[in-house]
Amino acid sequence: QVQLVESGGGLVQAGGSLRLSCAASGSIFSINAAGWYREAPGNERELVASITNTGSTNYADSVKGRFTISTDNAKNTVYLQMNRLNPEDTAVYYCNAHVQPTPQRYQYSYWGQGTQVTVSS
Repeated sequence: QVQLVESGGGLVQAGGSLRLSCAASGSIFSINAAGWYREAPGNERELVASITNTGSTNYADSVKGRFTISTDNAKNTVYLQMNRLNPEDTAVYYCNAHVQPTPQRYQYSYWGQGTQVTVSS
């Protein structure tokens, strides 16, 4: 079993920055891909940023140039650096990871519990 624990959310003024962390623990051979999603009240969950184990990244248009996703493979941790935040970024942010528990097993998708990000104007 794999657990994802997010941290780093909070309240910040517009123009400020936050860094979210997602630490994976449990049976992990490799994290093949990971991503950050967000869900604002009344909206569907949307992809914010993703990264593969080769370092390829993808960003939603609304965050390009402001957010950066990265990983620390030694710590099995995924980060989301968020700069120049605006009130439209307010949402619950969820971490998702595609984890291969052993070399012989297929990967599974796991979700964190979510962390609230609130940007005040």
